[in-house]
Amino acid sequence: MLNRKLFKNARLLDPASGMDQIGSVLVRDGKIEDIGPKVFIDTTQEDIKVEDCGGKCIAPGLVDMRVTTGEPGSGHLETLETVSKAAVAGGITTIVCLPNTEPVIDDMALLEFIERRGAEVGLITIKSYAAATKGSLGEEMSELGLLHHAGAIGFTDGDKAISNPMVMRRLLSYSTVFNSIVLQHPEVADLVPDGVMSEGLTATRLGLSGIPPVAEVIMIERDLRLVELTGGRYHVSRVTTKAGIEAIRKAKKLGLSVTCDTAPHYFALNEDAVIDYRTFAKVSPPLRSEIDRIAVLEGIEDGTIDAIASDHTPRDQDSKRLPFDQAAFGVVGLETLLCVTLEAVQNGSVSLLRALGAMTVNPSKILGLEAGELSAGRDADFIIFDPSVAGHIQAENFYSKCKNSPFDGRPVYGRILKTIRSGKVVFDSSSIG
Repeated sequence: MLNRKLFKNARLLDPASGMDQIGSVLVRDGKIEDIGPKVFIDTTQEDIKVEDCGGKCIAPGLVDMRVTTGEPGSGHLETLETVSKAAVAGGITTIVCLPNTEPVIDDMALLEFIERRGAEVGLITIKSYAAATKGSLGEEMSELGLLHHAGAIGFTDGDKAISNPMVMRRLLSYSTVFNSIVLQHPEVADLVPDGVMSEGLTATRLGLSGIPPVAEVIMIERDLRLVELTGGRYHVSRVTTKAGIEAIRKAKKLGLSVTCDTAPHYFALNEDAVIDYRTFAKVSPPLRSEIDRIAVLEGIEDGTIDAIASDHTPRDQDSKRLPFDQAAFGVVGLETLLCVTLEAVQNGSVSLLRALGAMTVNPSKILGLEAGELSAGRDADFIIFDPSVAGHIQAENFYSKCKNSPFDGRPVYGRILKTIRSGKVVFDSSSIG
């Protein structure tokens, strides 16, 4: 008996091919057997399950290239099991974990632990970066070759900038041997010793220490010179400023091997979100000006910004419910990645396929993953969603252990109906409540 299922009468959205049309997806043994408007199966002759999608959207499972999880070391914040449940609820079927755990992921055993534990949970594909420097201390390169062969998707010090230019030069040079990628937190640390929000009038009115926006572009421009020198592959994590985006745009026009991402809070919110000392909107890099927010949206739409990542950073109540300058940085984002991004589609700032591409095929290509596309022979990892359903974000209902969302109570459009991984339903909204 064949393990086959037909999802028919769906709006098929595949940014990789530009597909946007009504059709069907035929799944067999966890793979996409056929897809498109002309898929036909005689269900009277074959033992096959059929699901009528009623015109709802089918898109590739989302690929989140920036996720912080507490495991190993801080399971009270998040485990690989809870992060997986949160991911599928948000339509995400592949995540890449940052190495800033306790201990830092800078050796092969920890990389193998992440992959093994992720496979045990079995809800999503879980990959991991390795720390670019030992202990993420920024002083000595990690064993890039060994870590690459052990499965490291790329090299980064997570939420710490690689400040030493010689270390960055060596990282970019050595990574070319493996065609791997170096990801940077774009911030000149010496300019932000005690900053807690973006520098400007709002910070002054609130009496809070500011982080100058130029700290971002200075680091990006320094690194771009090193990319030009070494030929390495370089990725800017969470670009937030107009100046930073313009620098990347120019570098791409020159043919440099540079990519970048942002997160929904950088185009859905601006620095005014912290006016009431709202620590749930305290992030690193900080929320920027309205001019910068608009520039981020423009960067997504014109393709300068390649990817949108959740920047999921779970924090417990004790670390967030503190005076603003003492509270921890970070927000959770797995379960709001799609719906907040769809808000930008609804208001006409970003096209639907462009937005979906930034969360599927683009991060997959950047990191060399076999994910993010709807095509025959691929794993049947996809989502069924309705972009027209209105609702409100309710952080208390998150599967994530932590609820530190700046979007709690926000009205949004878009609802994940089902998440399918390898042909199996791993999330079904109809089973909730």
